Amino acid sequence: ALGANVRVAACDVADREAVAALLASVPAGAPLTGVVHTAGVIDDGVITALTPERLDTVFRPKVDAALVLDELTRDVGLAAFVLFSSAAGTFQAPGQGNYAAANAFLDALAQRRRAAGLAATSLAWGLWSQATEMNASLNNVDQQRMTRGGIIGLSSEEGLGLFDAALQSPTPAPVLVGLDFAELRSQAGAGTLPALLRALVPAGRRSAQSATANADGLLQRLAGVSPGEREQILLETVQQAAAAVLGFASPDQLEPERALDEIGFDSLTAVELRNSLSILTGLRLPSTLIFDYPTPMALMAYLRDELDGGAVEEIESNEADIRRALATVPIDRLRAAGVLNVLLSLARPEAAGQKTVPAASVDEELDLIDGMNIGDLVQRALGNPQS
Repeated sequence: ALGANVRVAACDVADREAVAALLASVPAGAPLTGVVHTAGVIDDGVITALTPERLDTVFRPKVDAALVLDELTRDVGLAAFVLFSSAAGTFQAPGQGNYAAANAFLDALAQRRRAAGLAATSLAWGLWSQATEMNASLNNVDQQRMTRGGIIGLSSEEGLGLFDAALQSPTPAPVLVGLDFAELRSQAGAGTLPALLRALVPAGRRSAQSATANADGLLQRLAGVSPGEREQILLETVQQAAAAVLGFASPDQLEPERALDEIGFDSLTAVELRNSLSILTGLRLPSTLIFDYPTPMALMAYLRDELDGGAVEEIESNEADIRRALATVPIDRLRAAGVLNVLLSLARPEAAGQKTVPAASVDEELDLIDGMNIGDLVQRALGNPQS
């Protein structure tokens, strides 16, 4: 309707000879003035699952084709050289190592062309609401994961408007993503907002809660309860985190002994659950966590052992710090605080049925305290010096 003439030609754009022949077929009366490269193929998987073949599947239509188009049109004097990239190359994209790398390459190619004085814009698109061949594979869990990340779909009108605006922008690789700022503020308050987005949320609106606070909250719940109660709390924590990732209405839908991959977990959701549990526990968890411990019960046991071991290590690592701190406190201050006699009584080797040892001097008592570990002091306080 606007007077355009359209010709459709089949061509493998990653094939240099085929593209050269296609360009040669452009009529002199209507010379080539712009290129818009939109091709893309996804073959998602975590890094350890990628193979040369899976890399080639994703790289060929994006990287190889873009390089061919760049090389064969450099002397044409294009007014526009547009590459359809993806925000996966800018943001962390769990399970999209090959796709993220391919799109990051397109962004870099656009910047290199701009630096050489050539037209170039790489559009790092986020999610579109319109159903396409590429986003059709996203299930409800995938959609919910992106929503929790603060990503919302662009309408076709918004996308086309951004396309026009980006072509006029001096930025060679703009990121065109719909963001849910209410969700971003929530993430900022929880301390889980990616560093890349922190400048978008006013610092004054962030709460004091952080990932550390989340971990401290769980550790406080676990402190002072029986071993059985600790296990129940940890199991519920695992079930709640897993239910949130899968979008289940209730954590009760996750049976303790049923494998997570049987109820919908894949490599992407496994990474998200690992990250969630890492924040909740404060532990640095392995990337293969869900595969090594495939049921909620197995996960609970692993987290229990790691947290128990960490508590012992923390006591041992803090013991030297405690001794150094005590050594800097003047005796008069210990006496004024009313704790000197308590410390001295803890250090005396007196026991029921034993002959009382003559009181030692303060220096001798302090030397004795210095020779005892935390466990000895606790046992002394409990009246069991023989332990």
